[in-house]
Amino acid sequence: MRRVVITGIGALTPIGNTVDEFWTNLTNGVSGAVPISHFDTTKFKTHFACEINGFNPLEHFERSEIRKYDLYTLYGIVAVKEAVKMAGIDFDSLDKNRIGVIWGSGNGGLKTFEEQVTEFATGDGTPRFSPFFIPKMIVNMPAGIISIKYGLRGVNFSTVSACATSNTSIIDAFNYIKWGKANMMITGGSEAPIIPVSIGGFNASRALSTRNDSPQTASRPFDVTRDGFVIGEGGGALILEELEHAKKRGARIIAEVAGGAMAADAYHLTGTHPQGEGAYLGMTLALEDAELKPSDVDYVNAHATSTPLGDVSEMRAIQRVFGRNSSINISATKSMTGHLLGAAGVIEAIACIKAIETGIIPPTINTKTIEPEFEGAFNFTLGKSVKKDVRVAMSNTFGFGGHIATSVYKRYEE
Repeated sequence: MRRVVITGIGALTPIGNTVDEFWTNLTNGVSGAVPISHFDTTKFKTHFACEINGFNPLEHFERSEIRKYDLYTLYGIVAVKEAVKMAGIDFDSLDKNRIGVIWGSGNGGLKTFEEQVTEFATGDGTPRFSPFFIPKMIVNMPAGIISIKYGLRGVNFSTVSACATSNTSIIDAFNYIKWGKANMMITGGSEAPIIPVSIGGFNASRALSTRNDSPQTASRPFDVTRDGFVIGEGGGALILEELEHAKKRGARIIAEVAGGAMAADAYHLTGTHPQGEGAYLGMTLALEDAELKPSDVDYVNAHATSTPLGDVSEMRAIQRVFGRNSSINISATKSMTGHLLGAAGVIEAIACIKAIETGIIPPTINTKTIEPEFEGAFNFTLGKSVKKDVRVAMSNTFGFGGHIATSVYKRYEE
C-alpha cells in the first residue's frame, strides 16, 4: 500500500492568520474569544465568538473575486495558498490529472443565504437575487475554485459531516492517494458561521456557551462548570502526497498520515452516545488502519467542545481504547480556537502535525476542575504546553447526526 505524507500546511484561524502565528499562540495558551463584531448581538443569548482578527480580503483578492465568493470560500483559498507555498509546488511540472481537491464545510455559504433570503423576504416579492447567489452558497464551491485556480483535474468533491467534515476530507484524500487514484491532494475545510442565523440556531439548541461576562475563559473542556462551545471561524489546508512522488520532486516531508477511519454513533440527532460507541469504533478502526497499537499513541487532540454531554462521552470512549493512562497527553485546543465546526478537524490535524514536528503539545486552557469520573485518569495538559517526544498523534472529530472521523499522524521515518 502506498504511503502518504504531508508536505504543506496552511491555516487562517482566530488565533493566527498563518501557521506560524497559529502555532505560537496555540502553544502559549492564547484565547481567540472576543465580543462579536460581525453583527449586533444585543438580543442574542451569546455575545462572543472566536473571530479572525486582521483579515483583509483585499490583500489576497481582487474586488471582482470578493463579489463572487462567500467568506468561507475566501478563508479556504487563503489557507491553501499558504500550504502550496510551504510545499514548494510547481504544478506545471507535475501531472495535474493526478492531483485533486477534497474540501469540506459544514454550512457552506450560509452568510450569503442569510443575506439573499433576508433581502427577498423584506422586499416587495420581486426576485432580485444575485447571479452569484447559488455558486456562493453551495458547499462544493471551494473545491471547484481551488482546482480552477491551480488547473487540477484530478478527484474533486466536497464532504459534509457537520463538525467532522474536514477530518472526513483528510481521510478521503488520504485514501485516494493510498489506493493509487491520485499522486497529490489538496484537502481541508473552511467555515464562516459567525452570523445571526447560526448564533441564533445554536443558541436555540442550547449548544453555545452564554458566559458573556468572561468570553476568554468560556471554553473550558472537561471542566465541571462548562456550559457549551464557543463558535469560531477560519480554514485550514493540507497538501497530501504519495511518498515517492514527494521524494522525486525534493519536497520537505513534515509528517506522515498513518491512518484514518469514519464511523457513526447511530444514536441521536445532535447528542453523542453516552458511552461513546461511535467514538470508540472510530478510534479503534483508525489505529487498525494505521497498523498501530493504543500504546503507540503519544498525544490525542480531543474533539472536546466544552459541552456537558459531549466531553464525557468522548472521554469514556478514550478510556475504553487507552485505559486509564496518564502517560498519554490529551488536550482540547478548542479552548483557544473555539469550535470551527466543519473546519475544526483540519485545524486540529495541524495541531497534531506541529506537535510531532516540534515536540510540543499544546495545552487545554481555562479548565480548573476535571470531571470527577476522569480525575487522575489522563494528563489533560492543563494550563500550559509541554515538551514531549511525539511520534504518533490522533485527532478526533464528531458531528451532529452522529458522524465520527478519527485521523492518525506519525513522524516520517524512511
